[in-house]
Amino acid sequence: SLGRPVTESAATDPLCRAVDRAVNNGLIVVASAGNYGQTASGTPIMGGISSPGSCPNAITVGAIDTRGTADRSDDRVAPYSSRGPTRFDFAVKPDVVAPGNRIVSLEAYGSLLSATYRSWHVAGSGKNAYFRMSGSSMAAAVVSGGVALLLDADPGLTAAQAKVALQLGARFVPDAGLIGGGAGSVDFEASLRMIRQG
Repeated sequence: SLGRPVTESAATDPLCRAVDRAVNNGLIVVASAGNYGQTASGTPIMGGISSPGSCPNAITVGAIDTRGTADRSDDRVAPYSSRGPTRFDFAVKPDVVAPGNRIVSLEAYGSLLSATYRSWHVAGSGKNAYFRMSGSSMAAAVVSGGVALLLDADPGLTAAQAKVALQLGARFVPDAGLIGGGAGSVDFEASLRMIRQG
């Protein structure tokens, strides 16, 4: 995540104010929780949610490690994924978690990441290349796609309704609890059923 650790409350954080403006204008904001879940020595960190993930109106997403399987029973919240609560407001975040570990996606041709981390390249070349990365930003992208599916089913969906649909459809991750995994691992099919029945 390119987010920064929270140093002020959501009421005074300029990024949170920008999120509020966006939501008040009908947008849905999906933000990564951040990658401050543990110290370099592996000690868990509480309260590491980065801004704008700390904002109440953002749908904040932590990362799960699917361990390369389709079976959800072995999914775990990635140790680097930031845990709540939010530092100054003590809100329960993240809202949900989604796959974020070892995600393969398009590689930005000629980018600093591409040049610096050549070992992360997995296939293709030039403008048709693929990269493997991990982080709550990858998980936020997964949820952004899921929100697009929800909006396709109901174009009038508000940010609050989208967050509730994602949370109610999610599968709780017991070993992470609310502070590590929020409502749980997203299940877009369950969330879509709720939207369509609503």
